[in-house]
Order: sequence, then C-alpha cells, then structure tokens
Amino acid sequence: MAVSNGLPSSEPPLVNQAEQLDQQERQKYVKGKKLGSGQYADVFSAHLVSDPSKLVAIKKIKVGPEVAEWGISHDSLREIKFLQELSHPNIIRLHSVFSTKSQNLNLVLEHLPQGDLLKLIQDVENIHYGPSDIKAWMAMLSRAVWFCHENFVLHRDIKPNNLLIAANGEIKLADFGLARSFADPYAHMTYNTITKWYRPPELYYQASFYSGAVDVWSVGCVFAELVQRKVFLPAMPDTDINMIGIISSTIGTPTEDNWPGVSKLRGYVPVEKKDVTPVKRKDQWEAEFRAVGPVGADLLMKMFALDPRKRLTARQILEHEWWTTDPKPSRLEDLPRKGGGLETMGEDLKRRGGELPSLGRGDKVARKLDFSTMK
Repeated sequence: MAVSNGLPSSEPPLVNQAEQLDQQERQKYVKGKKLGSGQYADVFSAHLVSDPSKLVAIKKIKVGPEVAEWGISHDSLREIKFLQELSHPNIIRLHSVFSTKSQNLNLVLEHLPQGDLLKLIQDVENIHYGPSDIKAWMAMLSRAVWFCHENFVLHRDIKPNNLLIAANGEIKLADFGLARSFADPYAHMTYNTITKWYRPPELYYQASFYSGAVDVWSVGCVFAELVQRKVFLPAMPDTDINMIGIISSTIGTPTEDNWPGVSKLRGYVPVEKKDVTPVKRKDQWEAEFRAVGPVGADLLMKMFALDPRKRLTARQILEHEWWTTDPKPSRLEDLPRKGGGLETMGEDLKRRGGELPSLGRGDKVARKLDFSTMK
C-alpha cells in the first residue's frame, strides 16, 4: 500500500511500463563474446535464455552527439524502421530492439555466421566458384532488392560487404542505415549517398530525384565483381571527377545522345567530342564477361544503362531470360560459405551505414542526410 502525505493510499505505485517491457526484452538474451567494435557500434554473439541453441547477434549502438537532439541517431532510426517493415528471406531479420540504462540501443539481429560476400570474392586462393554459384547469389540479391522496391524502399548502399551469408548459404542484404522511402515522387533526395565505387552516374551529376535505378546500378557492380573477383569501377583517389572518368572509360561517356536530358543535371560537366568514349557494345560485354555467357552479359549490360530511365528495374531483372538458361543456379547446400566467419559479421555490423571497412576500397561516403528523408 502506497503512502502519500502520511496517509495510506489504495493507488498502486506508478510503474513505467515502457521500462518494464524493455527490461523484460533485454532479459531474454545472454550476451556472448564481442565480435566487433567500432566508433559507431559494438557487436556481440548472443543466445536466448530459454533456448541456448537459438543464436542471435546483438548490435549495441553507442550513444553519440545526435542523442542530445534526437534521442537516437538518424542511421539507427532508418535501420530499425526499414528492417521492421521488410520481412524477406534475403533481408537480414531484426528480431527485437531494447535499450540499456546507459541509453545504448541494442538491435537483436539474425545470426549470420558465414561472413560476407566480399571476403568470399577476395579469397581467390581458397574459394572457387562458377557461373551456377554466381547465378544463385545474384538471384537472392535481386529478390531482396525487388522486395525493397516493391515496398517503396531504396537501400542506397548495396555492395558485397553488406551481403551477409547465413548458415544455410543464403545471402542476406544488411545495413539499412542509408535507406529511404521513395513513395513521394516530389520529395527531394540527397545525391551524396551510396558508396562511391557502387554509385551511379546520376548521383555524381547531383540528381535530386531518382528511382530504384540507383540500386540496380549497385547490383550490377556486385554482379561484375563476382565474375571478375575485383572491383569493377575503382578510382583512386575516388573523387567525383575520377569516378565519372572511370565510368566513362569502362561503360561510356554520358552525353545527350545516349542520355537525353543529362546536360540539364546541375552537376553535369560537358565533355569535348574528341574525349567522348562510345558506349560499350554488346559484343564487348560478352567478351569481357564470358563466364556468364551472352545472356548473362546482356543482363549485366542493361543494369549499366547510363540513362537511368533505360536501366532495368528490379522486376525486369527477375524476368530476364538469364535465370532460365543453363547452367541452373547452385543449390544452397552446394554454395561456398567460408566467407570469414562470425568475426566478419561483427566487423560488418559495427559500421555506420555507408561506411567502408578500412581496406582501401573507397570512401567513407559523405553523408548529408536529413531527418525528412525517412518519410
């Protein structure tokens, strides 16, 4: 019985239900060893108290300067918002969210113990794979991107180290810290997003309005990297002008002829006729990407259309005839999986959205993201 002003009261003491529920959620898990630690987040292995065989990863997002103003970082809000909305076999699953007394936010994520696609691509000496494996990985990535776009979500940071590998071999798209909704066609969008080596030309030309075509370009970069086992569009240093240079020399120079209206984009830099590189022909794509055959090269070429309006959509990618041509995609159980282990997952999840590992693979993407982009 509570006492107020010396008199007994029948009113029960006030209980903060939110804190109580938060504590209950927190007590469901037992943290294990730290898998990764960074300025933005720490990542731990964990399991359910009720069933130690049920493994998860806990991403503890550290309190930063944004907390004083918003209570939580923009990237964390994005990640939570979109992972709660998107449930798909090829998108990392968010099981739960809870906070600690120190206000650190904890994301309970799917346990993905086989590392990421980047480590697998880079391990040329020990990991061998072929066209069937590439087709299986690309099918899973394409389905994940299609599902995002069907739900009006742009991922905006598709790259191999954001593709984590589950115990059964499935690819899971992770890191939604730069994602945003594109349901409103009149909403201005930042062009300074997507890791540079995977960023399409319209963003280098400072387009304020864009579509799922930006993700499709990134998917094409992953496809090319899987085949060649090296970065497809590297520029060092990765300045905007150097990136446009590598896109022009590798794929073709954007001009009014191949991209009507491109010169009206505010970041467009005119190129003298003598310096224009013609758009790469289909036979050149086929010669460079023989491993996936002429039909696979056709799919890749259409992902790299300079004009984003001519680029394939995620739905059109899945409707392409490459999926029904030989060879068939590998079965999950036959896919290589030694992509780096739990430590790799920890390294991937600890980063802020858009941040690259320190492996000399490009920029820490400039981030002029405002709260309104979470519409």
